[in-house]
Amino acid sequence: MPMPWYLWLIVAAALGAAEAFTLTFAFGLLAAAALVAAVVAGFGGGLLAQVLAFAVSGAVGLLVVRPIARRQITTPPLSREGAEALVGRSAVVLQDVTATEGLVKLAGEEWSARSYDESQVIPAGTTVEVLGIEGARAVVYPRELLP
Repeated sequence: MPMPWYLWLIVAAALGAAEAFTLTFAFGLLAAAALVAAVVAGFGGGLLAQVLAFAVSGAVGLLVVRPIARRQITTPPLSREGAEALVGRSAVVLQDVTATEGLVKLAGEEWSARSYDESQVIPAGTTVEVLGIEGARAVVYPRELLP
């Protein structure tokens, strides 16, 4: 005797609730597989067809979809925004940069800057790398001295 479609919906709801508490992606994919089995049951499929639909869609979800979803969640975004996007870029010193003041051309704009090494004065015309942004000031270091 085939399992009624509404029992598959109950199974799907229970698995969906388990996913909400665990956030493993596994229970949610199994809940989707239970929904597929409910559709098969709704169209009059036998118990074997329902169980096969559940097993196949669950296996596809766990073996194919879950690794992709986990990789997307754990991968940091490739682009940075705002001042963070300037870190690591090159700049050219326009006015000597000291521990407290200076001016660089960075990303087509003039930025106030300070030297990372407080004892160093970086002369105009030197190419520097931006090590950080502090407010509206770039913290820079001469490129040729970087390790």
